[in-house]
Amino acid sequence: MLCIADLLAGLTGQTPPDTEWARKPLGPAVIDSREVRPGACFVALRGEDRDGHEFLAEALSRGASAIIAERERATGVEGCWLVDVCHPPSPLAPRDPAQPLCLLVEDSLTSLQKWAAYWRRQHQVRVVGVTGSVGKTTTKEMIHSVLSRRFRTLKSEGNYNSEIGLPLTLLQLTEHHERVVVEMGMYALGEIAQLAHIAQPVIGVVTNVGPTHLGRLGTLERIAQAKRELVEALPPEGIAILNGDDERVMAMANYTRAQVLCYGLRPECEVWADGIVSQGLEGVRFRLHHRGEVLHVRTPLLGHHSVHTALAAATVGLVEGDSWEEIVTGLQGISVHLRLVALVGPHRSTLLDDTYNASPASTIAALNLLEELPGRKIAVLGDMLDLGDFEEEGHRKVGRRALEVVDLLITVGRLGHIIGQEALACGMDEAQVLMVGDNRAAIAHLRKLIEGDDVILVKGSRGMAMEEIVNALVQGPESRG
Repeated sequence: MLCIADLLAGLTGQTPPDTEWARKPLGPAVIDSREVRPGACFVALRGEDRDGHEFLAEALSRGASAIIAERERATGVEGCWLVDVCHPPSPLAPRDPAQPLCLLVEDSLTSLQKWAAYWRRQHQVRVVGVTGSVGKTTTKEMIHSVLSRRFRTLKSEGNYNSEIGLPLTLLQLTEHHERVVVEMGMYALGEIAQLAHIAQPVIGVVTNVGPTHLGRLGTLERIAQAKRELVEALPPEGIAILNGDDERVMAMANYTRAQVLCYGLRPECEVWADGIVSQGLEGVRFRLHHRGEVLHVRTPLLGHHSVHTALAAATVGLVEGDSWEEIVTGLQGISVHLRLVALVGPHRSTLLDDTYNASPASTIAALNLLEELPGRKIAVLGDMLDLGDFEEEGHRKVGRRALEVVDLLITVGRLGHIIGQEALACGMDEAQVLMVGDNRAAIAHLRKLIEGDDVILVKGSRGMAMEEIVNALVQGPESRG
């Protein structure tokens, strides 16, 4: 596990003398002073809402053994042994071993990343990187479920997929880990390349390319270029695992030195599926094909679109030497808190909570699942943000699909209004469409409308906070007991 010597070596390039102090275990790296436990390393990051440098004294009072802080912002660190990373003392040893260590750096985030890159290179593990516009987290979880049947596997928690979250994940590596699965997100070109430089993946999985973050990158081509950075970073002995049903993803095969394997619903893919049958909230089953072998698989993931997730995970399992038994058990045994969760609503109705985020592709996938379920179908759809030039067409596309699926459509927000208008323009009855401005209005109407056999999908972008709708309905008196 991490110790003081690892922190100093990672950031100064110098190894301190082998002493009891240098071997002192270092607890997890944290960026929130409220999470500091005795022995932890607190990394003070600048943020728009919260500057970690304002909480250095609190971190020390909670028992931090080490602190990384920017030299021009470090205050309240009296009593620490101060080491300027640009001018470290020689030898690297404090006069008082009981003193906390405070490393003074130019940029805390860059130093966190440098430390994580150093620590990753101290371990002979194989890293799997996962990126894509939709489905990264679920794919990462499914890959972890498959690999964990044979290997001691570390994964990034939740959506720790950023320039902060990925380093924090890698700093949890121990000598016991054999595989690592990390999610890689991005807002701009170059960010996935940076994450790949830190993590050094040997396997890269790309799920799809869609208009998520189109407002930042401008075109789907630039989004594909950003996602492509993962396969470009793979070594010649690496393996790129690509969605064979997405043309933009398959085009990435021309930009990697690694071996390319594809998965999808076509026999041309190395790993492919057919015979897909949705079992509603019980999951989905299908036939999995690979080199003439056929396996019957069931997974608790919901909807037809989840088959691609299972195929990606199965392909990683094959590459890493898992047996078919281990792969199938992993696909069946995933036990994560999935982003789309079924809950009991008023009058014993079913609430589909898919409020984590939304894009046209993920919203249509959720509507496809809703279509497969029995009962009256209600969709509560909010704004899908950050779509750039695809904003209007993306919302209209969802409106057209909603027309084909739902019995009652409730839209929330200015952009959600476009969904409702498109459904009406395409022939949906006015009595079936309700367009409101905020979550509170949606809650009020739903409480009057919901009946016992209803299935209610609630989905919108993170900025719409549509979990408020779910919480209000689940916690209401009608759904207790």
